[in-house]
Amino acid sequence: MAGTLRAQDATAPAVPTSAQPQPSAVEPAAAPVPAAGPEAIPQDKRIFGVLPNYRTVDGSIPFAPISSRRKFYIASKDSFDYPVFYIGAVFAGLYQLEDQTPSYGQGVKGYAKRYGAAIADQSIGNVLTEGVFPVLLHEDTRYFRKGEGRKWGRLGYAATRVIIGRTDKGTWDFNYSEWLGNASSAAISNLYYGEDTRTASANVSKLLVAVGTDAFSNVLKEFWPDVKRRWFNKKVAR
Repeated sequence: MAGTLRAQDATAPAVPTSAQPQPSAVEPAAAPVPAAGPEAIPQDKRIFGVLPNYRTVDGSIPFAPISSRRKFYIASKDSFDYPVFYIGAVFAGLYQLEDQTPSYGQGVKGYAKRYGAAIADQSIGNVLTEGVFPVLLHEDTRYFRKGEGRKWGRLGYAATRVIIGRTDKGTWDFNYSEWLGNASSAAISNLYYGEDTRTASANVSKLLVAVGTDAFSNVLKEFWPDVKRRWFNKKVAR
């Protein structure tokens, strides 16, 4: 009988004691955090609370392309957001004072025609330069804000983005979409402007005004966070 008990003790599993380490549960691995794309850092959607600012991204973040659908979305926001109608009113007033397109006449009727033309110029130009041509040419017309360095360097960078632009591969190249889009918009405008502005010089002038306006817009995009931080005491994204 004693021999039987000794045999059972030899085959019985060892009972862990307090001196033996207990197996611990394996903690699940943390889910990977997706890399931040260029639109991860929020940017103000309006400059001074009014001007559209939907295509500004932080240039310090690794480049990530956007889809064709996203390009058209940005173009539509810039083209049909309500501040566009205020901007059109300002341009129409300037054109009225300068008596551009004399065939429109003066007074309320002349202003209404200039206002409609100014809205059409902006909307068609934005759709072509930010949507149609970027999709066809595989370009990215977002403004990649520099945000660092000397002011003059940043000013030059912002103003020249109408000449140099990004491709969908992230490389820098001539900004074909900017020039082809605005040139096409100037050509289309001959359908609703009077005969007195359907000349080659008038169309070149429209093109240069459109490109110059975009260059000025880029400068505002570059320095708006600095202005907001300094004059409005707001914490803004880099």
